[in-house]
Amino acid sequence: MNPPTSGHVYVVDDNPDIRFYLTDLLRQMGYSIESFESAHAFLQQSFDLFPAVLVLDVRMPNMSGIELQEKLRALGRHTPIIFISGESQSEEIIRAMKGQPIEFLWKPFQIQALIDAIERGLAVDALNRQVFIQKNEIRRKWLTLSSRERDVCALMLEGHTNKGISERLDILPVAADRKLTI
Repeated sequence: MNPPTSGHVYVVDDNPDIRFYLTDLLRQMGYSIESFESAHAFLQQSFDLFPAVLVLDVRMPNMSGIELQEKLRALGRHTPIIFISGESQSEEIIRAMKGQPIEFLWKPFQIQALIDAIERGLAVDALNRQVFIQKNEIRRKWLTLSSRERDVCALMLEGHTNKGISERLDILPVAADRKLTI
């Protein structure tokens, strides 16, 4: 077994024995862990950390794992999910898979399968965070442009030449030896 990457693992399962076992095992392996006995407790008490992954039981009272998955998406929280289940109907599995979890593991599962899924989930979350940061930086820079600069930039992105942009916007083209920086 390879040592884990740094990251946070949320465990949400209504079975206290499974919660205790997974929390203890994953903590010994070096992961930062939080466990919750219900989907409601997770929603009320968890913080959105990066990178993180959610190990989530499918069937729980009051709010199922699938309902939690849908609620998190609605809240704009995209923590990768690993579903674990001892019993699920095909409709539940299809509904869960539509939310694109990292993995769906049947209890009892091999711990290495869980670790592999956790590592994939943490890698996905780290990448998603990087993309989020880059998009925000682009958005921030875009907002600093004047409306004319935005018009020019939009036409550049459409593939127009300097001459085409100048004709379209009725402005003088930038000389070839001058650099336009955005």
